[in-house]
Amino acid sequence: MTASPIVKTFFDRPTGSLQYVFHDPETMKGAIVDPVWNFYPEAGAVTTEDADSILDYVAREGIEIVWILDTHPHADHFSAAPYLASKLGAPRAIGEKVRDIQKLWQGIYNLPADFPTDGSQWDRLFDEGDSFEVGNIPVKVLFSPGHTLGSITYVAGDAAFVHDTFMAPESGTSRADFPGGSSEVLWDSIREILELPGETRLFVGHDYPEEGADPAPAATVAEHRARNKHVRDGITREEFVRTRDERDATLKLPSRMLHALQVNIRGGRLPEPESDGHSYLKIPVGKFDPR
Repeated sequence: MTASPIVKTFFDRPTGSLQYVFHDPETMKGAIVDPVWNFYPEAGAVTTEDADSILDYVAREGIEIVWILDTHPHADHFSAAPYLASKLGAPRAIGEKVRDIQKLWQGIYNLPADFPTDGSQWDRLFDEGDSFEVGNIPVKVLFSPGHTLGSITYVAGDAAFVHDTFMAPESGTSRADFPGGSSEVLWDSIREILELPGETRLFVGHDYPEEGADPAPAATVAEHRARNKHVRDGITREEFVRTRDERDATLKLPSRMLHALQVNIRGGRLPEPESDGHSYLKIPVGKFDPR
């Protein structure tokens, strides 16, 4: 029988971001996936209400967090992984191709040559096919690029944390137009995920419900194969690529993208404080076209 972790969802409505804690009910060991460090661009302020909600939950339930997992450097929120690691003492991990993302954005931000692009900001860089355990829950790492160069999926028993590949079946899939993204590569990643057992629960990275409505964090592989508007069975690669590229051409860039990536390629840390004790974010002007 496939192990089945208990999954708790946390939703950050301003960015549509879904964060997760999953744990093994037998050992009460767990992991955190893609936690949000709240950022308010209009004030340049950072706060920890989402991360503190996660801390409250794991303390209340008696969960021992053994991993804090990023799927990729996000373009819409800051990662709260370092903050949570400082509170919980758990190691932080991401896929090894984050180094390619760091090198790409080092150029976009014109960061100095000595900016570390070796992934050393995390405790562990996973390779394709790596596996580990969270209690008695086996976790396998799948590389699933397309949204970014280095996105990965964590398959934890009958739950897979698929980040910005799928959306809810009614919404289809995630965009592939960020630097290093590719709709053709995203198709390949999605089809690999859809080869998982039909009962596998796919937990997505984002949802954008109407105000007051709840997000839709998960659907099974079988549900996506039956009714996902972009990749259900019967849709061809060519149809998907055309639909995805046409859709992406109409989308504005995330309002926090240029703020977030310089933090997230540092593993969720702000740039070093300057002489006044404050960190400053750097926004490249003229490198992206308005949409």
